[in-house]
Amino acid sequence: MSETTPRPSSLIHTVYGEFVRRLGGWISIADLIALMAELDVDGPAVRSATSRLKKAGTLHQERRAGTGYRLAPAMEPVFEEGDRRIFHSLEPAELADGWVVAVFSVPESERAHRHQLRSRLSWLGFGNAAPGVWLAPARLLPDARRLLERLGLSAYVHLFLSAEYAGFADLRTAVASWWDLPAIEAQYAAFTDAWRPVAEELRGPGSRPEPEAFRAYVPMLTQWRRLPYLDPGLPAQLLPADWNAVPARAVFAELHGLLAGPSLRYVEKVTGLSHPQEPS
Repeated sequence: MSETTPRPSSLIHTVYGEFVRRLGGWISIADLIALMAELDVDGPAVRSATSRLKKAGTLHQERRAGTGYRLAPAMEPVFEEGDRRIFHSLEPAELADGWVVAVFSVPESERAHRHQLRSRLSWLGFGNAAPGVWLAPARLLPDARRLLERLGLSAYVHLFLSAEYAGFADLRTAVASWWDLPAIEAQYAAFTDAWRPVAEELRGPGSRPEPEAFRAYVPMLTQWRRLPYLDPGLPAQLLPADWNAVPARAVFAELHGLLAGPSLRYVEKVTGLSHPQEPS
């Protein structure tokens, strides 16, 4: 397991994103507490975390047979974007695909927006080429547009698509100054060190009991889901030869394949909720 224990709010975020959304979007606080107990989070910590998530606008309290929480409608696009980044962006971009460039200018009187733009572009995986100039592989354009519109920041930003780099510095050298590649590699190394032993153990015959799968899968996914945002998926030609995202992605893909199904079945059993069947 990871040496850094995820915060209860981060684990709850994962439970909603991976399971509750698929089971109707609502879960009772009693069932959430039961699930979180499997992750060594006690009831008071769950109640405190859900209260903070409610205050932040992530969850809405809703009473049915008992008190529970539904994911706020405004969060659904955020989780859909997360699905794309977490589960479908495992391969690096192609150099021929080009770049998206974000140029922004914010009045001094609204400098809080400037900080928000920097932090959110960085979170999306953009690198900082110069003051007010950020860039990323072109495939991040749709995510950038959605994020800026959702946060009400689009009026400050101009977005451009560029097919190729035509500057003077070596592009690989420039990229190393625009992104903190060692910091990204450190995150991948921590993930691989924590979860490769679990993957190796699971390769044996038989399957893990569903509660045990859940106990492994939720912390694993919680640690992983930050990485596809920190890593923009730069073209392989621009990365170090021993770029360690490759083995980390392999570990994630293997564990997701082994643990996601049993974990969902466990959540269904605890909550009594069911995943809608796909039409035949």
